[in-house]
Order: sequence, then structure tokens, then C-alpha cells
Amino acid sequence: MKDHLQELINQALLDMCREGSLPREERPEVLVERCRSVDHGDFTSNVAMVLAKAAKRNPREIAEEIIQRLLPSKHVEKVETAGPGFINFRLTDASLQSVINQVLTQGESFGVCRDGHGEKVNVEYVSANPTGPLHVGHGRGAAFGASLSNLLEAAGFDVHREYYVNDAGRQMDILATSVWLRYLELGGKRINFPTNGYQGEYIYDIARDVRQAHGDDLRDIEPSVFDNLPPDGDGRSDDPAQKDLRERHIDALILLTKEVLGDDRYQICFEAALKSIVGDIREDLKDFNVEYDVWFSERELAASGSTERALERLREAGHLYEKDGAQWFEASKFGDEKDRVVVRDDGRTTYFASDIAYFLNKRERGFQHTIYVFGADHHGYVARLRAAAQGLGEDPDVLEIPLVQFAHLFRDGEKLQMSTRSGKFVPLRQLREEVGTDAARFFYVLRSHEQHLDFDLELAKKQSKDNPVYYVQYAHARIMRVFERLEEQGEAYNQAIGQAAHDRLNAPHEIAVMRELAQYPEAVSLAARNRAPHVMAHYLRGLAQVFHSYYDADPELKLRVLVDDEDLRNARLNLSMAVRQVLVNGLALLGVSAPDKM
Repeated sequence: MKDHLQELINQALLDMCREGSLPREERPEVLVERCRSVDHGDFTSNVAMVLAKAAKRNPREIAEEIIQRLLPSKHVEKVETAGPGFINFRLTDASLQSVINQVLTQGESFGVCRDGHGEKVNVEYVSANPTGPLHVGHGRGAAFGASLSNLLEAAGFDVHREYYVNDAGRQMDILATSVWLRYLELGGKRINFPTNGYQGEYIYDIARDVRQAHGDDLRDIEPSVFDNLPPDGDGRSDDPAQKDLRERHIDALILLTKEVLGDDRYQICFEAALKSIVGDIREDLKDFNVEYDVWFSERELAASGSTERALERLREAGHLYEKDGAQWFEASKFGDEKDRVVVRDDGRTTYFASDIAYFLNKRERGFQHTIYVFGADHHGYVARLRAAAQGLGEDPDVLEIPLVQFAHLFRDGEKLQMSTRSGKFVPLRQLREEVGTDAARFFYVLRSHEQHLDFDLELAKKQSKDNPVYYVQYAHARIMRVFERLEEQGEAYNQAIGQAAHDRLNAPHEIAVMRELAQYPEAVSLAARNRAPHVMAHYLRGLAQVFHSYYDADPELKLRVLVDDEDLRNARLNLSMAVRQVLVNGLALLGVSAPDKM
């Protein structure tokens, strides 16, 4: 409908230019938007105000002339000038009623558009280090990334969903060392477990698996091997000196573990931890309705030569230099706050070198746009990754990094604390089990990802209109109950009869429902364009609200829908079925089900 109204306005402007009432060069892009209030109409355009300055005319005068020159349209009932020069359009009932046929004919594809023109987009999200189970903080990134991917796909993009497995580097070494130490404890060794080790119960579980598979093969050590380690720091202190002690202690312990075990036996702990935790993450995400096209291993970057190719490309472009035995990328030249080490003085590449290689790898795989869904604590990555893109000779605008703010979990008004390293966190699995996947997915995207989210556990479990996901799903269940009653009464639903009688749907509540249905494709497009799944969540709440208002307008709505008049009955059933279809479509984009009964 927006395209149709834009075409009408453009034709009027063309006529005005031909006749000289507007300068020929003054033909701006015509924007048509929904009116904020239905009291003003359905759509509005500010084109007259945009033209006023260059045309040196009063915007209301321009608006009136545009209206006079608009060609007749069967979709438009009324056009009028409003305020300083807005042009407001009110659609005919027939135009609103036509949306019912569109929904019923297109079904699951209703709302799908071609905004993306098939552009290949890589969306990477969650990508939590495989050092422990997913917690509720990861859940928000998962819900946002999965919903965004679905929306982009519905908007015509060729979407590739990816999880980057950080299966290399220091954190994985800390994990493997933690597993070995717990393995030794289970075998009767007395161990002073490091403050910076991973301390959750899941480490014991992995260690038990190692013992079951390998017995005592990894415990043939002398207790004295731990005697010469630097002292551990106070885990409760934020003093920089204590932090430094903790870091030096765990690093020394990692080196000792590798030396004592040797490569083969060390890999037993490493691979056992990696396999267990990645498997757990996969299962968690699948149960959360989050699946990926590829689980990309960080170790593949080095194995495939991607890291060396990226560094060589930077070197050839003159963007690497040596300092203190290390190799540095001059990131500050491209807007980063400082230059970054990519190769340490001992020859090992850094995490950032892998990040650069990973971006280049995505471009080499043909992705025209890359979206990294990061947590808010990764804000520093935005400038450095854009700098890396420029250093590689790539357009930094092909790289996009939405930062998902923290989700705070509340129970009975009290905030729950989390810390992955200490093992004090609420697993995503526990959240799913307590409130359900549907409620968790919906609550996570209720607010913009740029805003902090307070997740109220008690509200998420309520079966009342106060619970937004219940409110939306209940609208779907109500519709299905109407069709159950139809069957109980021995009547049949006839879509064709209803279609021929759509002109009978002219009550205020019915018009309100149809007006809301017509906005669904715009909601899909807007949510995808603005990377804003919360737009879809709010749209669904709005649709549910107008349907509940329609349903509750008469306590006996079931009789008002299932009237004796066959034509009117089927027309109202078509309207109900259209609402059901849009609820199903929209909820699916958010990874939420549409239950028939509640």
C-alpha cells in the first residue's frame, strides 16, 4: 500500500513539474509512513514540507495542490491536509478487507519481502567460550541473534547462521588444567585449586568421565611438582597486585600441566573438556530453538592458513611493524584507540590475529555482509574489527556489530548474581526448565538489545494478560477454540463463502483488526532493517490486543462469530483465521510456538 500511495504522489508531483508549479529539479524521494493515530488516517506523507523551502511556497498550499492532482484510487477513501502540511490518507474498508485474502492465500509467506535482494549475510551469535555451560546472559544473545536471522531471512536476505567455537588459546588451557586438577582430586590427591581455575560442578563431571575412560593413567606424578609454583592471589581482592599474582599462578600451572602430561595426555583433558562442553552447548541451544548452519572452529583458521594469509595481507599493505620482538597492527591509523599485537614475541599469534583472520575468512566465503552479535562487554571490539577490515582493504561498513546489553534475572524482586569462573551462575537450561522456552525467547526480545533487560521470573510464569507471551499465545488459542466450537455444532468452515462476504466486516472492532493485520509486512521489514526483533514482539502484542478487544467486546462473541448467517459467519471465521496465521508467522520469527490450547 505504501508503494501505491507513493506512486500516486509521484504522479501528482510530475504533473506539477510539467505545469511549472514546482521546479523540475525539485522531486524528492516520497516517504509514506503509518499515521501514529488512526484518528488522523492510515498513512501520511511529509513531502509538501520537504518541498516548501526550495519551492518557496507554503507547505499546506503545496499539500492541497498535490491532493487536487491525485488520481482516483479504489484503495483511498479520503485525503486531507493536516498540521503544517502533512498529507493524510484514509483507506477504504474494501482495501482493509483485502488483507484477509492476502493472508489466507499467502499463508506462511505472508509478510515475506525482498528488501535484502538475496544479499549473502553471515550472522554470528552466542559464540560463548566452550569453558562452561551457557548461562542466562548468553540466552539473550541467542534469542536476539536467532530472531534477527529469521527476520533477515523473511526480509529477503540469504542468511548463514554461524557459531564461532573458541577452541584455542589461554582460556581453553585454563579449562584443561582445571579438569586435570579435579581428576587428581578424584584420585585422592590433595590439590590447592587455583583461584583463576574453573570451579563449577561441571568440571568434576568432566573429570569423572576422564577417570572412567583412562583410569589412573594421568595421575602418575609426585606431589612436589606443585611446590615451586608462584603463589596464588587472593580471589576476593580486586587489588591489581593480587590480580597479577592470580594470573601468574594459573599461567605457571598451565605450563606445568603440559610439561607433566606431555602433548598426548594433555590432549585427553583438553578434548574431553571441549567435547563435553560444546556438546552441552549444542543441546542447550537446540532445545532453545536455536540452530546453526556451521559451527566454525578457531583451530581451523590456523590449519587452513587463514591466519597467515590475513597477516601477510596486512604486511603487504604496510600495516604491520615490529616492536619489542612482537608484530603489531597499526590499528590506531584506522580509528582504534591503540595499535594491537598480532604476533607475540614468542611467535604465538594473538586472539586479535584470529579475529582478523576470521573476518577475512568470511569475506573469502562470499559473504557480502557480516554481523557479529556481541555482548555489551565487547564494545572495544567494534573499533578494532573495523580497523582490521580497513587494514585488509575491505569496506568496514560490510561489518556490523550489534551489542546486546546484559540481562538481569530477578526472583521475587531480588537480582540473582552470576559468575562463570566461580561457577555461581544460573544456567540457561535451568531458566528453560523453570519458565519454558517460549517465555524465555519472548521475554529476551521484548526490549531493544541496546537496553538492559530485567527478566522477571515470576511474571514469565504467570498465566494472565500481564505476561506478554501468554497474552499473545492465548489469542491464538482463543481462535482455535472458536473453530472447535464450530465443529461441535456440526458446522463446516467455508473460506470461499467468507471471502465473498468480506464486505460484511465493517464493525469498528473488525476494522481495527484488519488495520493491524495490514501492518504485519511493515513490521517484518522494519524489524529486519533496524536489527530490532523487539519491533516484532511489540507488533504481536498489539495484534493480540486488538483481537482480544474484538473477542471481549461481546461476552458471547462465540455466538457473534458463529452466527446463523452463513455468509457473515464464514467472513468472521476468515478474519479469525487470518489473525491466527499472522500470529503463527510472527511468533515463529521469534522462535516461539503458537499452542492450540492453554
